[in-house]
Amino acid sequence: MATFETVYRRSLADPAGFWEEAARDIEWIKPAEQVLDASGAPFYRWFAGGVLNTCHNAVDRHADGGRGDQIALVYDSPVSSTIQRFTYRELRAEVARFAGALAARGVGKGDRVVISMPMVPQAVIAMLACARLGAIHSVVFGGFAAAELASRVDHAKPKAIVFGSCGIEGGRVVEYAPLVNRALQLSAHQPEFCIVAQRLQAKAELLAGRDVDWDSAIAEAEPTGCVPVAATDPLYILYTSGTTAQPKGVVRDNGGHAVALRWSMTNIYDTGPGEVYWAASDIGWVVGHSYIVYAPLLAGATTVLYEGKPVGTPDPGAFWRVVAEHGVKTLFTAPTAIRAIKKEDPHGTYCARHDLSTLRYLFLAGERLDPDTYIWASDLLNVPVIDHWWQTETGWAIAANCMGIQPLPIKPGSPTKPVPGWDVRILGEDGAQLPVDRDGAVTVKLPLPPGALPTLWQADDRYIETYLSAHQGYYLTGDGGHIDADGYLFIMGRTDDVINVSGHRLSTGAIEEVIASHPDVAECAVVGVQDELKGQVPIGFVVLKAGADRDPSELHAELVQLVRDQVGPVAAFKRVEVVARLPKTRSGKILRGTMRRIADGQEYTVPPTIDDPKILDEITQTLAGTSQRS
Repeated sequence: MATFETVYRRSLADPAGFWEEAARDIEWIKPAEQVLDASGAPFYRWFAGGVLNTCHNAVDRHADGGRGDQIALVYDSPVSSTIQRFTYRELRAEVARFAGALAARGVGKGDRVVISMPMVPQAVIAMLACARLGAIHSVVFGGFAAAELASRVDHAKPKAIVFGSCGIEGGRVVEYAPLVNRALQLSAHQPEFCIVAQRLQAKAELLAGRDVDWDSAIAEAEPTGCVPVAATDPLYILYTSGTTAQPKGVVRDNGGHAVALRWSMTNIYDTGPGEVYWAASDIGWVVGHSYIVYAPLLAGATTVLYEGKPVGTPDPGAFWRVVAEHGVKTLFTAPTAIRAIKKEDPHGTYCARHDLSTLRYLFLAGERLDPDTYIWASDLLNVPVIDHWWQTETGWAIAANCMGIQPLPIKPGSPTKPVPGWDVRILGEDGAQLPVDRDGAVTVKLPLPPGALPTLWQADDRYIETYLSAHQGYYLTGDGGHIDADGYLFIMGRTDDVINVSGHRLSTGAIEEVIASHPDVAECAVVGVQDELKGQVPIGFVVLKAGADRDPSELHAELVQLVRDQVGPVAAFKRVEVVARLPKTRSGKILRGTMRRIADGQEYTVPPTIDDPKILDEITQTLAGTSQRS
């Protein structure tokens, strides 16, 4: 078995040879003429001249290759009391027929289709059907605000929109049709048609001449085969947050995406054909695209689609029930989900009620994994808890402990080392590479490996300006951190989460790590606010564990002393606010920037991705001063 270092060095020394070998796990209609095309640098292209179909590789090759009767997709929805299973053969039939419904209405290669769906099987089927036709899907989180959906419709200019009649958020039904209707009133571009998947919880009123019922469309459709596409053709557009009002559409190509995700399943997640993989995320986010839909199916594994929460559907044992019931080997979720479970069930009482003997790994990403949460999960589950780090733009992990190559010793607070293919460098403001243990900008030397964004949708200049202009020849991740003497990467947070206290640059992530180590703290967020004397000072927002009934002044004193002891007096950490919950996006990321603006008394806009806007009002009420929403 090759060592991790051997594999990693080869991936950087001979990237074309390395990924050409990985591409053998994908079925090609025509092999690539050039594995790495650098002629248009910095717009590098992978597998130029190659032809394939992603849906064929994810579904048909398994349905026809001896896995037709294996379960491909498990739909588990505690909020609707539904469990449904699809074999590869059954999934192929559903996808081929829905692709036929789209094709019959004129959707073809290169057309865009916006998908706004809850976590239901039709969402996966619609994505794969687009891939089958060579159409480009753009999934927008179900229930997204009308104005945000409208901006994406205007930017992507879809031929069709596929949406569900409603989503279920906990015990609340959210109707989607009014949001879609309002979005299309706001948008200049109008789709030629919409297909609506009706749910029992709320039926949508179909608009004559525009809307088609999903079941009716399926009933009338003829199954359609896979359309050959170039490896460099777009598979999807996924919009991510930007600093301007203009949507930022991350493009994913077909060839590099398929190769990278298939490779990652074996080498990072140690999950292969017939094994059960569960990414507890949403199909609206990159994790859902990569690791609910595409990667597990490309590997011939069984993927779990879960419509529920880590707590409250019905209790803090929800995740452990799913693992036990479906035989999950590899679970991938966000640290915030584990912190939510820890808060409600700090002693693991609910976990003990389930047989977790199939579980081998817990992978976490989306936010920095604080050591306290890592230790709690490790002790509870007695399996490797793997912190790994990546972004919407990259599509898969930049840094991880590669379980399928050579498991390395775990260092709490680190996502371990850069993954093969990713040449990570820590650069100073002058562009020079920094020595070990020195915090700086985390960058990746070009070319990015397969699977990463080749550009932004119809915005090549913006791609260069946003990601490539800070340091020539490097992709700027926007995160700060350092690499230690053993080559372990430490991500300390977004570069705008670095605060300047009396001229000292401090990472809010480092302060959070200290606060989170307190036995009564379930989770926390630290933001820097303006101070006339020191420039900036940190404020800690703290959520306590269930049952932690503490005197506020005593807790405040303990946390201040803890930071003073472990970070130093220079942190000037003197303010702690205990809150019931932290404002987060639906994907679990804490809205530190919005919290900072509230604390500074600045105007702020309620982010469209926020899980519950009322939390911002609660944060405002805990702070001195006032703020006005824009």
